[in-house]
Amino acid sequence: MAHREQYVEGNKPQNGIHTALRVLSYLAHDRLYLWIAGVLIIITIAANLSGSYMLRPIINDYIISGDIYGLIRMLAILAAIYITGASAMYLQYRLLNRIGLRIVTRMREELFRRMERLPLKYFDTHSHGDLMSRYTNDIDQVSTALTDSLTDILSASLSLVGILCLMIYISPLLTLVMLITMPLMFLTARGIIKKSRKYFKDQQDVLGNVNGYAEEMISGQKIVKIFGHEKKVSTDFDKLNNKLREKSGRAQFYSGLMMPLMQNLNILNFVLITIMGALLAIFRGFDVGGLAVFLQYSRQFGRPINELSSLYNSLQSAIAGAERIFHVIDEPKEPADADDAMELMTVKGDVEMRDVCFEYIAGQSILKGISLRANRGTKLALVGETGAGKTTILSMLPRFFEIKSGEITIDGHPINKIKRESLRKAMSIVLQDTHLFTGTVRENIRFGRLNATDEDVVEAAKLTYAHSFISRLPQGYDTMLDNDGSNLSQGQRQLLNIARAALANPSILLLDEATSNIDTRSEILIQKGLDKLMDGRTTFVIAHRLSTVMNADIIIVLDNGRIVEQGTHASLLALHGKYYSLYEEQFKS
Repeated sequence: MAHREQYVEGNKPQNGIHTALRVLSYLAHDRLYLWIAGVLIIITIAANLSGSYMLRPIINDYIISGDIYGLIRMLAILAAIYITGASAMYLQYRLLNRIGLRIVTRMREELFRRMERLPLKYFDTHSHGDLMSRYTNDIDQVSTALTDSLTDILSASLSLVGILCLMIYISPLLTLVMLITMPLMFLTARGIIKKSRKYFKDQQDVLGNVNGYAEEMISGQKIVKIFGHEKKVSTDFDKLNNKLREKSGRAQFYSGLMMPLMQNLNILNFVLITIMGALLAIFRGFDVGGLAVFLQYSRQFGRPINELSSLYNSLQSAIAGAERIFHVIDEPKEPADADDAMELMTVKGDVEMRDVCFEYIAGQSILKGISLRANRGTKLALVGETGAGKTTILSMLPRFFEIKSGEITIDGHPINKIKRESLRKAMSIVLQDTHLFTGTVRENIRFGRLNATDEDVVEAAKLTYAHSFISRLPQGYDTMLDNDGSNLSQGQRQLLNIARAALANPSILLLDEATSNIDTRSEILIQKGLDKLMDGRTTFVIAHRLSTVMNADIIIVLDNGRIVEQGTHASLLALHGKYYSLYEEQFKS
């Protein structure tokens, strides 16, 4: 966790105004709705302000003079104005909430689409739990701010303008008195915003770390219990949780100062206006109705400021969450296909690597001048100690990572001149780590070829000897799987992954320890199915158990990113080299 904590501490908050404007740029898709909402807001504000202003003639012309009938008539007009305003307010809230939800939907879609286009390296270097936190907590923060606060922000901002104009019309002098405290309010707000923005950013980052750690511990709970590290895990979580409490406490403290400070300044403002207005009424003949209305407006003027202050907390959290979302959206995608990239129409399966070098981190070579060739229908095995570069070679073929130098060709075509989608459709890969999606057994197998029929699915399962155990499941092929197929054994999950690869009917097979999690009896059955599947297809096989690759056409022995030996099983044993040592360790120990 040290690396993640360092990331949080070193992450400086971005420009909050720029982030807010970027969020609002999503409004471009809803211009018509926004114009309608703007008209409704103006109607609402106009109704509220005109209703308040009517107190002036009501007091001066009807209450003081005792005109009861005129007063009733004015009250009826006043009621109609407020009913109109209330109706417009209801419609504007409904409409702006809809706009806010549409914005969040677009952000979530854009975030998901970008994640689908990110290189695998990104997922290898970022916590899955932290990424999930951006989908959930950060998106929720933005959603809350938009759906609950967008209407209030627009209404409060326009109300301030309208009230100020009417106050100047009623009494420029009293308006000047009221504005004396405005610089103090803005300076106070600016200081609090500047101080607390960093803490809100840190709060969201540490929240992502907490979610990431919780996700890791949930998925690794068996390991935790086997080694009896519950106490250590709890201690580590408490440290992260306390750090979140510390960051959140600071953020909430500074944001909590905003509301009471603004309210106290508003009270001070109201007292000054009342005193000055009373003096004007006594010595300058300022009408009582005008004073009452101005005092009403001064209270209303403080209300939008208080509303904006109360929204500050959620707005800061939303901006911090939006920054984290945009960090992912702005991540570089997989490099685009070359302009002259081609489609692989018919794939024979001739694969060649020429002097390929690769490094995950600059200056740390993983593959060092790898050259090999596998003709159509060849079964090529990669063996060697852990970290020798076997899986890295398999990752190069579908361009999960880009090579540093050298060349890889399929049927003589450089893979960097082939469209990625076309290249990857020519291959199927079965990894050591299985993954099943939420859905039925049938749907998980069909993921290999979405247009496959039910009969194709069954044939693929039979070919890989998965049909037998599937038939014994409660609902057979319609059995629901969730939580990565937790209701199946590890071997059964791997069988489904192999059946999925078989259904794809590729020209090139990539098997990375495909049978490592399967018992010996099942391995024999699967090997028969794989032999049928590999017939006529170019196959790259990684296996630590040499018994599974003895019949390979070519065995490549890797050591520290280099090819040290290659040949058949018999020829490599005769060399008494690296392969011989690996064989001796497995079968003679």
